[in-house]
Amino acid sequence: MNNRHRSLGLVLGFAADRWLGDPRRYHPVAGFGQVAGRLESRLYSDSKAAGTTYAALLITTAATVGVAAEKLTAGRPITRTLLTAAATWAVLGGRSLEREAEIMAGYLDAKELETARDRLSYLCSRDATDLEADELARATVESVAENTSDATVAPLVWGGLLGIPGLIGYRAINTLDAMVGYKSPRYRNFGWASARLDDAVNLLPARVCAVLTGVVSGRPGKAWRIWRRDAPGHPSPNAGPVEASFAGALGVRLGGVNTYGSAVEDRGTLGDGLPPTVGDIRRTATLARRVAYAAAALATIVALRPDRRGRRSGTDSQPGGERACI
Repeated sequence: MNNRHRSLGLVLGFAADRWLGDPRRYHPVAGFGQVAGRLESRLYSDSKAAGTTYAALLITTAATVGVAAEKLTAGRPITRTLLTAAATWAVLGGRSLEREAEIMAGYLDAKELETARDRLSYLCSRDATDLEADELARATVESVAENTSDATVAPLVWGGLLGIPGLIGYRAINTLDAMVGYKSPRYRNFGWASARLDDAVNLLPARVCAVLTGVVSGRPGKAWRIWRRDAPGHPSPNAGPVEASFAGALGVRLGGVNTYGSAVEDRGTLGDGLPPTVGDIRRTATLARRVAYAAAALATIVALRPDRRGRRSGTDSQPGGERACI
């Protein structure tokens, strides 16, 4: 089957996310999270072995569903396109991320600090109890930057490379990291495998996101310089490059000490400018949207690459000629 159908499905799914945002009810990712929560209650043990088994079961099941979807639609291009579009829409979160940024900016503009503190939990798990307006602005900018990679660029990259299995498999890994990948007493061991796997699958997309950020901002040199200089001081191998590139592109200074429950994390200093203000939240959302469009264009191009196996066998345009790869 021609990879044009994968490419078209990615475009349609991206358009659905831009138009509709996340489904309000019956979100597939939320459903996966509920299943993961029930399985955790049965398998939990304060050990890396238990956590590895937990992650392996859920991720293998999700990826198998994606492989089965591609196999069952071999030779049915319209169905394959629609399934790819549906999967893409389900795993993307760019439009909703930008909406949250706008909501936070609105609360801060209106000086509704208590409401803004409560709302920050929609973006990250940072303790907002004592955060003032400038710290809430920084938290929002950093969260939008990091989640532009996780919610948009990464699923599009893996969708372009691997199709439906890449889309579903990536979102399963990222969801498990969000659920159990914390360095808390409960999850330090059990969530180890989920966190490490999330780091691995985001190595490429995070750097793609960092490059695209510099390109679409029109300040590639500045973004690159801040990335190379400051990202190594960030505790995350993937959030560091993305946040540093956003800092360079926006001309702001990010990083600092953050509190997550009982954990305190020093993210170093990213960038040379002043700390973010409320206006920078909207600038960040605009930049994130531009990065999303660039990532969608890149993913559709990647999806159009020739299928080498089909080319060798001479069946790339015949029904059933494309094999799902994962």
